[in-house]
Amino acid sequence: MPEFPAVTHVALTVTDLPASVAWYRRLLGTEPVLDEDTGPFHHVVFAIGGGMLLGLHGFPDARPGEFDERRAGLDHVAFTCADRAELDGWRKHLDDLDIPHGGIVDAHYGSGLSLRDPDNIALEFFAPPS
Repeated sequence: MPEFPAVTHVALTVTDLPASVAWYRRLLGTEPVLDEDTGPFHHVVFAIGGGMLLGLHGFPDARPGEFDERRAGLDHVAFTCADRAELDGWRKHLDDLDIPHGGIVDAHYGSGLSLRDPDNIALEFFAPPS
């Protein structure tokens, strides 16, 4: 069996593409690397490090409804932090941007910092245990 490949991108469907682009631009502190209307959907893509891309998709026929991780599908997207100090840097960054979060939660398997985007999609910054 070949080695399982790394994840190259995650694409999130959003209800208000311009609002989400602005929010992620603030969070990531970077500009999108792609902004393209394909016809069936419009997508905006950010390079978020390590060769990973984060895409935001806006559909003209989007179905309303709030994200709920208890529904089948996506639970959350977690971003790697090297250590607890880097995680604390993200906590400070979120505080500086007035982005609500759940604070850093420590567990035996690592530490996480959870937040929600404008569509209530669950995001997390995660550091392995030290």
